[in-house]
Amino acid sequence: MNATRLYEEIRRKKSFLCIGLDTELEKIPRHLQNAELPLFEFNRQIVDATNDLAVAFKPNLAFYECYGTAGWKQFEMTVGYIREKYPDLFIIADAKRGDIGNTSRKYAEAFFSNLPCDAVTVAPYMGSDSVTPFLQYPDKWVIVLALTSNQGADDFQMISNTNHERLFETVLRKSAQWGNAGNMMYVIGATRASMLIKVREILPRHFLLIPGVGAQGGDLTEVAEYGMNDQCGIIVNSSRAIIYADDSEKFALVAREKAMELQQQMRKLLEHKL
Repeated sequence: MNATRLYEEIRRKKSFLCIGLDTELEKIPRHLQNAELPLFEFNRQIVDATNDLAVAFKPNLAFYECYGTAGWKQFEMTVGYIREKYPDLFIIADAKRGDIGNTSRKYAEAFFSNLPCDAVTVAPYMGSDSVTPFLQYPDKWVIVLALTSNQGADDFQMISNTNHERLFETVLRKSAQWGNAGNMMYVIGATRASMLIKVREILPRHFLLIPGVGAQGGDLTEVAEYGMNDQCGIIVNSSRAIIYADDSEKFALVAREKAMELQQQMRKLLEHKL
């Protein structure tokens, strides 16, 4: 999916919501835990209930790989189901890959040739070798980890060099030279909302994937104020606050209600900003 189509979907749905499919067997409703394909069945019902409210879905690979081949199969089934039934949805493989060039080429092949994903998250620590192989696929996206919400982020990301530029700023400036605003996005944590001012100074046109709204405490209004550009330019992810809002047989209906609450806030923010 190219940038034009992604912006069209944001305008059509009046939403920049991404729903994270961080699906844990122990947390899904009990009546699904003994299903033949419990992760897929949970995901299917969440997607069916919320697809008109979200522009993107983001399965996190850790929650599938931990179950071995059975988990990977259900990840494949999930992205395949989304692509076949809802082709206008943007699929992000939250894989956080990043390795030397020949290895990254194979990671890119896995997610972009063998799977119908639109984007994959990539760690830039090893430099251009770890990112550029993903940029060889038309209408596919690399989402570079830049400024995250986790407690340990300050260990490296906020360190300043002799020019008083913090490491995350260096990552933004340097990596932006490898691609363009049509094939690179950046992860910026919602709990770092004020930092979005600096991010937008460096990258005014790029999409930002912003996790952390909901269970992690990020504020949607702040994120929109500091992170939106004149086309929107942000995709905000919420996972646990939506998918685990209820553990009864009505879980998908409740997930829809929670997603709609966010979508309605986003609609107002879009109307105000654009």
